[in-house]
Order: sequence, then C-alpha cells, then structure tokens
Amino acid sequence: MALKSLLLTSLATAGLVVADGLNVRAKAAGKKYFGTEISTTVMNDANANNIAKNSQDFGQYTCENEMKFDALEPSRGTFNYANADRIVAQAQANGMLMRCHNLVWHNQVPSWVTNGHFDNATLISIMKNHIANVVGHYKGKCYAWDVVNEALNEDGTYRTSGSVWGSTIGPAYIPIAFAAAAEADPDAKLYYNDYNCDRAGAKATGAQNLIKMVKQYGAPIHGFGMQGHLTTGQVGSASQYVSNMQAFAALGVEVAFTELDIATPSSNPNFQQQATDYATIVSACKQVDACVGITTWGFTDKYTWISNSDPLPWDSNLQKKPAYTAILNAWGSSPPPSTTTTTAATTTTPPSGGGGNGCTAPHWAQCGGIGYSGCTTCEAPYTCKYSNDWYSQCL
Repeated sequence: MALKSLLLTSLATAGLVVADGLNVRAKAAGKKYFGTEISTTVMNDANANNIAKNSQDFGQYTCENEMKFDALEPSRGTFNYANADRIVAQAQANGMLMRCHNLVWHNQVPSWVTNGHFDNATLISIMKNHIANVVGHYKGKCYAWDVVNEALNEDGTYRTSGSVWGSTIGPAYIPIAFAAAAEADPDAKLYYNDYNCDRAGAKATGAQNLIKMVKQYGAPIHGFGMQGHLTTGQVGSASQYVSNMQAFAALGVEVAFTELDIATPSSNPNFQQQATDYATIVSACKQVDACVGITTWGFTDKYTWISNSDPLPWDSNLQKKPAYTAILNAWGSSPPPSTTTTTAATTTTPPSGGGGNGCTAPHWAQCGGIGYSGCTTCEAPYTCKYSNDWYSQCL
C-alpha cells in the first residue's frame, strides 16, 4: 500500500490526474461511449442526478420518454421541447453525447394520430413533418437518432397490427422516415432499433433484411441498435453476440447495445450472475470494432421500468452493485493519467479503505481506488476489499 500511496503522491506532484469509470474504460477500449438512459424524474432527484452527471461513468444520454412522439407533438403541429431540452442541456454541460430516441414507433403515439383515420398520403405528411421539426430542432446536438423503433414481429416480418404506420402506409414508411431524418440533419447517425435481436434468429434476420430494404430504397441508414433487455442466467456466451454483431456490421452499419438491462428477481436476486452477464455483453462489444458503445436503460434500480427485477448496476439506494465492477473490469485497464491543473488533493486518496473522510460506505459501494474521493471506511460488518489499483469495494 505504501507503494501505491507513493505513486499517487508522485502523480499529484507532477500535476497528473487519473480519471476512471465505465465511460473512461470504454473509451480506453476504443469505444465511443458508455451511456445511460435518463429522464427528468432522475434529474429531479439530486442524489441520482449527481451520478448521472458523472462523465467518467457516462459519456452519452438517451431520453427515456421525453423525445417520443406523444411527448413532443401532443397535438398536431404543436411541439413541446421543454423536458427534452433539459436533458440535452445537461448532456452538453457535462460533455456527453446524445443518442436521440425515437422518431417513429407504434407505441406512445398521440391519439390525434392513431384515431385520426388519415389516409396514406396524409399520414406520410404528418410523419415527415414531425421528423423535420424534431430533428431540425436538435440538429447538431444528436450524435444519433433511433429513426424507426420496433417495426418487426418476432418472426421477422413487418409489424402491421397495432401500428398506425405499418397498417396505413406499409413497410415503405421505414425508408421514408430515414430519408426525412437525413434531410433534416445530414450529420446524424441514423439507427434502426429493436429488441430480441441480440443473438441470431428470425428477428435478427428480419432486422438485417430491413437494413437492406432501406438501402435499396436509397435512404441512408448508419446503425443498428440492439436493445438488450436480458435476463440473468440466460445471457449465454459472448461468442453468440459477437457473431450476430458481425453479421450486422457486414451490411456496412455500426452497432450498439442501446437499452441494456439484465433482470434478476428482487425476491431472490443473483447479483454475482448478473455481474457475470453484464461482463459478457461488454466483452462481446469489445471484440467487435463496429460496436461503438453500450447504453444501459437507466443506471439505478430505483428508476427502472421493470418492476421487481433489480436489473441495473446501481441498486435502489444508489449504491454500486457487483455489476458495476464487472463492467469496469470487462472493459480492461484504465488509460494512463493525463496532465491537468487539478490540485494534488484530488489525487491522493488511498486506493483502498480504512478511515478517511468521516463517512462510511454501505455494502457493495466503492471505498477506494486511484482518483476516488469518497468514503474509505465500510459500514459494519463489511470491509474494503482491494480489486485493482482503480477500484476497491465494500464486501
């Protein structure tokens, strides 16, 4: 431990700061970001929002509901950007990318659209007008747009039942939407996004055919979003995800896990297996050059959309779970320290616990590591266990 303290003191003297976290590690592994879905509800919770604003852990945001059709255009031609703008502003203030989500989906469509009994031509004009206004409003602020979301049935065929777009316009609405988005912001990456396409199967094949179809129409499509709503113990091996991502990459698009969460029953959780499963997905993305990043659908069980499942890397008390450490380590080592003007006080925290800061960290929480500045003593009966130079945890 004396050697580690000496290292930290030397780094501080040299004006070097070590940054570390999920996003830092992802970028060190050659990825564009590690991100999270966020909502205004999370932003209104100061303690949760402090985690969300940490750019060392998150380099990208996706709005939960604030950019969906019903939120942005509640009545025809009337747009309400206030809530989405709050999230975009926070992303910009903290140097985070925005994956903007989503433009055309069969759910969360306002009743004036679904009950309007519009003919084909009118509905196309409504869709194109919505895309032009929304993408135009955020032009230059969105790294990527989920242009079309969940347009497929489980067998890979195009969804018509329950979709005003599919039933009225037919599959042609998909390339029309991509073309409209490209016109409104030529620099944004345009994605198709869907669930149950993480591994090879009929739906993944259907998504590949959709990408080919959009290209055949002459519309641009740049990425495929694998949502990644998974279940602990059913994730399997990384090789399955690698081969599937490579099949999409062969079509000339980038890929990303866009809504990752791994459910485990709250009544009998298996957090160690959950951690292993998160590491599997990170390992798979790391092995595929075309996989640009991973977004978890939220970060804390306090605000998950899946009830009684504890699917995220932070628990409902906003403490890190084993999944956090597993993701961190699966990305690999952190980058070398960088030269900054930060004072020595921010870099001299010991890498593992025992005293310090006058506070105690709860079970599973971080308690030490290079660059860490929080509690270094664990609440009883837990002790601060060294994992690596960058991370120690109360176990």
